[in-house]
Amino acid sequence: MGPKFDPTAVTVVYVRTVGGEVGAVSSLAPKIGPLGLSPKKIGDQLSKATKDWKGLRVMCKLSIQNRVATVTVEPSAASMIIKALKEPERDRKKVKNVAHDGNLTLDQITDIAKALRAKSGAREMSGTMKEVLGTARSVGCTVNGMAPQDIIGQINSGELTIEPYEVVEAS
Repeated sequence: MGPKFDPTAVTVVYVRTVGGEVGAVSSLAPKIGPLGLSPKKIGDQLSKATKDWKGLRVMCKLSIQNRVATVTVEPSAASMIIKALKEPERDRKKVKNVAHDGNLTLDQITDIAKALRAKSGAREMSGTMKEVLGTARSVGCTVNGMAPQDIIGQINSGELTIEPYEVVEAS
């Protein structure tokens, strides 16, 4: 038998789930069962927390302390871009391989980059912008009516300047 479980310790578990849906309890059970939590209850909590992201796959952070879980949604760049496109909800079991061919403004891309700045590996805000623009390219949308790689070229050449933005660490 392993060491006794410490109830004051905070355990963090990351789960990727489809927004607004109760996921497969069988996939949650091995992750949270040993922590003394009910997978069905956690599945319901996840679906409540992700109802704004209906139909999109988002990463959720479960902070578990004293057998009580708190759910925080940590969306990726792709899910934020698809949400910003304001596409109609779709049934993911019936409609497959959707082309996301909308158009976003540079301000929307900047807002997404600011939200992802803490998770980004880039040293400067322009690097984070390029990461988000690359994701926009892979999603298949345009930015200001142009291809995202053209805007990345403008940032690299200096035609388009990105103001610095640093995230204040919460302590």
